[in-house]
Amino acid sequence: MQDTLRITTGEGAFSAYVARPASAGTGATAPAIVVIHEVFGVNADMRQSCDELAAQGYLAICPDLFWRIEPGIDMTDRTEAELAKAMALYNAFDLDAGVRDIAAAIATARALPESNHRVGLVGYCLGGLMSYLTTARAATDVAVAYYPGNADKHLEEAGGIGSPLMVHLAEEDEYIPPDARRQIVAALGKSPQVQLHSYPGCRHAFARHRGTAYDSQAAGLANGRTQAFLAQHLKSG
Repeated sequence: MQDTLRITTGEGAFSAYVARPASAGTGATAPAIVVIHEVFGVNADMRQSCDELAAQGYLAICPDLFWRIEPGIDMTDRTEAELAKAMALYNAFDLDAGVRDIAAAIATARALPESNHRVGLVGYCLGGLMSYLTTARAATDVAVAYYPGNADKHLEEAGGIGSPLMVHLAEEDEYIPPDARRQIVAALGKSPQVQLHSYPGCRHAFARHRGTAYDSQAAGLANGRTQAFLAQHLKSG
């Protein structure tokens, strides 16, 4: 079941793509996952990620974090024009406002009648950075960050991590160079809440469906680890 949701905050309102589990409409409740998009917006890749999470029994919500700049961004990584626009969006994006919007999405997810009030985060690229920052600043039950670009520039926030966090890093990441990866591993590895995984031979966005750097073997491994991690913290107990 797919649909859209309106999230209202004191700063404005924005939309989110929603994929509901098969149990929706039966009166049963389920944990929610806020899926945090890349620089390409709420596109086919993010919708597919939500649909996959719904198939695992989650209420998956992907908010449009670019609503302050240009609502409704839906791009791929296939053309130079799209890549150029994506970089412009990245540079214009307000990280602090983004964290507030994600916190609003978490609160909305907890309050939905079909939610069991447990909420996790899964973010990719820009979304991976936002997953990390939100986990350090706001209350969530579990979080996953895929190749979080520029996380090395915000490692002073690592001490705020208060919930389980899994981080996936590509060893050939052209946007997160070796020194940045080493800093991320050194800082986040100090926390017992954090699990770090590295993928040899993989480029940035190796788990992006149909992406130019997609690696099916690494994506399957990372997604399997994510699935087990989310289930451990959202479905057990």
